[in-house]
Amino acid sequence: MAYWCFILCNMKLIDTHCHLDVDDFDADRSAILERCHAAGITRIVVPAIHAAGWGKLLELCHQEPALFPALGLHPVFIESHTDEDLAALEDILATESPLAVGEIGLDYYLAELDPGRQREMFEAQLRIAREARLPVILHVRKAHDHVLAALRRIRVPGGIAHAFNGSMQQAQQYLDLGFKLGFGGTLTYERSNKIRQLAHDLPLEAIVLETDAPDMVVSQHRGERNSPEYLPEILAALVEVRQEDASSLAEKTTLNACEVLGIPSEPLKVGQ
Repeated sequence: MAYWCFILCNMKLIDTHCHLDVDDFDADRSAILERCHAAGITRIVVPAIHAAGWGKLLELCHQEPALFPALGLHPVFIESHTDEDLAALEDILATESPLAVGEIGLDYYLAELDPGRQREMFEAQLRIAREARLPVILHVRKAHDHVLAALRRIRVPGGIAHAFNGSMQQAQQYLDLGFKLGFGGTLTYERSNKIRQLAHDLPLEAIVLETDAPDMVVSQHRGERNSPEYLPEILAALVEVRQEDASSLAEKTTLNACEVLGIPSEPLKVGQ
């Protein structure tokens, strides 16, 4: 880690997916942000999970100018979401300025989640994003074909397919719809052959970096809480699989994130 911090001290990285607002970070959030700044992580996108958390998330992003909110209703918590939450989402998008609608999508991996209700809420949020002219941040597990079909019917201004784990054919369909593909901690595991091959084969224009902290921890910190300060570890893995210059990969993945989410090109200092 120290080696990569040294290399990256003059680089500007963006974590495009980090749940920094959750309780897991309440005890040491400020210290983490300071370490992120020292590691060259200048901007962090914080996607919402449920309506009850929007207030805390927005307050945090208002306090820390290098944090950028996305607001939405996560499919894993589908049983707690209501139609009133959808109306509230429309209202808050009219008064706040989030980067995107998210984290939204479909999760067919967990059998206990009602797929019909998930699709209903997902498509409603796509329509809200389309009306607000905002990109979306997608959560997709075992549901790429259904998500892609919905995106073709309800066109939004692109976005990010977070923690992408689909096929190359599916990847190209996302790209054709104006999306980037998020790569995170899974990339750091040598046995993640499919993800590492995708990161090698995809055009660099397709790739953005993310941590999904506190989940999906990098291999170097296996068994621990994940943290946005570990983003350089993910860049290191991308360098390894693509055999390309770290500086060039950092610059291009950052530009990709700015382009798809409308993030300002000039970073603000995290934690200051």
